[in-house]
Amino acid sequence: MSGTERPDAHPLVELASQLTIPAAVCLGIVACFAAAACVAPWLAPHDESAILTDDSFVPPGGALLLGGDFLGRDLASRLIYGARVTLGLALAISALAFLIGSAAGFLAAVRGGWTDAILSRVVDALISFPAIMIALIVISGLGSTFAVLIVTVALIDATRVFRVARALGMDIVVQDYIEAARVRGEGLGWIMWHELLPNALAPLAAEFGIRFTYAILFISALSFLGLGVQPPHADLGVMVKENMQGLLYGSYAPIFPALCIALVTVSVNMLVDWFLKTTDAALPEEL
Repeated sequence: MSGTERPDAHPLVELASQLTIPAAVCLGIVACFAAAACVAPWLAPHDESAILTDDSFVPPGGALLLGGDFLGRDLASRLIYGARVTLGLALAISALAFLIGSAAGFLAAVRGGWTDAILSRVVDALISFPAIMIALIVISGLGSTFAVLIVTVALIDATRVFRVARALGMDIVVQDYIEAARVRGEGLGWIMWHELLPNALAPLAAEFGIRFTYAILFISALSFLGLGVQPPHADLGVMVKENMQGLLYGSYAPIFPALCIALVTVSVNMLVDWFLKTTDAALPEEL
């Protein structure tokens, strides 16, 4: 290799080199929230359930950096642990939704015929019902455990992922290299894993970011309604609900968790927008 030739840069390195200032700021915000969630037990100054004062809605200052909540607990510690629960649930929901939705969508695209018709009609039927109504019915009947929340919201999200994966798969299965793989005798799983997934990865990655923000907002909404995360655990939606009365006393207790939700969701959405523009990974037009 001559001295003027350089090896191709890794795709992630090349992508990082195209970061704009707004995208870098958003990435930093998301990274800070993720890091705080990972080291919550060591970062939080107090236990999330420890009552440190007999007064409600103590103003910021002293041992309570961001003040106290309605029970006199440290709001900063509650925010750190709440972000951990919210982001952890959203990540688990998004991962499960993509595992189910992508597999079903690619299967419908490759097999076609009755397989595609049955899966599409089932998804259309589920999408026709309001997502919040389905979640409220299921969670009211089965309880608000972490497992029920993750599976319920993931199945709701998987219907949206199915439509994206199916549309992408339909565009890919007509390509010559798919026909060549079939002629070689490659199986269904091999085609889905080695041909469809790599060629649909960029749009699916962008959709993952969108679904991740949706999961954060959906879990927070369920918690605000009292059917999400239950005590002694707390997420950001629960913190908004339980501290709403603080607005009557001029407290910022409900503002901080709401601001955290807004910061994360807006930052992830802006990163997704930058990623789509940078990679030209446009989602299918029929969506």
